[in-house]
Amino acid sequence: MEKNIPRIVIAGTNSGCGKTTVTCAVLQALINRKLKVGAFKCGPDYIDPMFHSKIIGAKSANLDLFFFQENTLKYLLVKNGADRDISIIEGVMGFYDGMGLTTTSASTYDIARVTNSPVVLVLDAGGAALSVLASLQGFLTFCPDNQIRGVILNQCTAVVYRVLAEEIKKRFDGKIFPLGFMPAISECRLESRHLGLVTAGEVENLREKLQALANQAEQSIDLDGLVKLSRSAPPVSCEAATLPKYSEPVRIAVARDNAFCFYYEDSLEALTEMGAELVPFSPLSDFALPPNIHGLYLGGGYPELYARQLSENKSMLASVRRALEDRLPCIAECGGFMYLTEYIAEYPMVGFLPGKSFDVGRLTRFGYIRLKAKEDTMLCPAGGEIAAHEFHHWDSECPGSSFVALRGSGEGWDCVVATEHLYAGFPHFHFYANPVFAINFYEACMREKRRRG
Repeated sequence: MEKNIPRIVIAGTNSGCGKTTVTCAVLQALINRKLKVGAFKCGPDYIDPMFHSKIIGAKSANLDLFFFQENTLKYLLVKNGADRDISIIEGVMGFYDGMGLTTTSASTYDIARVTNSPVVLVLDAGGAALSVLASLQGFLTFCPDNQIRGVILNQCTAVVYRVLAEEIKKRFDGKIFPLGFMPAISECRLESRHLGLVTAGEVENLREKLQALANQAEQSIDLDGLVKLSRSAPPVSCEAATLPKYSEPVRIAVARDNAFCFYYEDSLEALTEMGAELVPFSPLSDFALPPNIHGLYLGGGYPELYARQLSENKSMLASVRRALEDRLPCIAECGGFMYLTEYIAEYPMVGFLPGKSFDVGRLTRFGYIRLKAKEDTMLCPAGGEIAAHEFHHWDSECPGSSFVALRGSGEGWDCVVATEHLYAGFPHFHFYANPVFAINFYEACMREKRRRG
């Protein structure tokens, strides 16, 4: 199939240059103009898409060339951008930064190239003048097929921008368009913590901050130019990625609150497209699992920040433990895995799995991996593989050994507690990276439903 998807990539020169702030400002400003806006995030990040979703009132999808084959990535772009007036694709890290220190593989540049999407580069102009143009020239010449068509200067004043914009037009002879600037707005700063930004649900006065950013973008960013540039993007061609449609529905409980909020929305949607009803619940505030469920999904998040509250909700802990002892099919990723262990720090948890979760104080086993099953489990037979990602400061005394995690460098380690009813471990994965995992989980839930009559 082939679809017109008006789109731009908002990329950064480096992490911390302000691309998320600029992206949020642009998204809110376009929403204020009553446009139907789509949002995407390059890479495996969970937190930036939460901000996108808060702004546009719909899901934000991940685009990742380590997780997905090129056709699958383009299909997800089409699937989520087909009815939008414009789609904004936020980049990851610096524009050319890929999986290794010297490769562009799975970088924002790589995604822009595969999807043939025009790029707007966010460049931090704070404390610089003509050097801004030197940086811009370096990005333009480093890879000639870079798709960079515009630039937004962040941390820039109106006076400096006027001068630099004219110089950009003169020096680059219309090959790249100055599309505005964002000044420093200290009261709209988005706070960070060890896994990235503080999540959208925790930001005080988020709506007011977003509107302030949008008001500034309306004044100082060429929104009409961004919309025009997005419409220059060529159609996207791909084959549809199909999932089986089951006539037998199942109910899957999904933990969703401040402690458990890391989910790939396309992954969850894959389950609903197959026929599942997803039932949200809160391990923080609900007293028990939802009734009549046939599966359980405990995503990642920040259970360590809410460990006391989770531990004090003893009726929920007991409900989850009883369900797992009764062989309820369950996926528990990262924070969800920690919740199932005996302790998070000194706070008692579900205790279905042995060991204590503890703070390492730094990122551990961070990055892309391939998960390979060492034995037959609920999600796949022995030898089954899926692309995955680890991103955590905490570890477990008993991280499991049902899978092996393999880096591209050849380094590997055992991980994950898995049975015919359970996947529990630090690695996160996306069902579209290997839909067989989604199918097997759904079918395990169907077997559970039949077992219960």
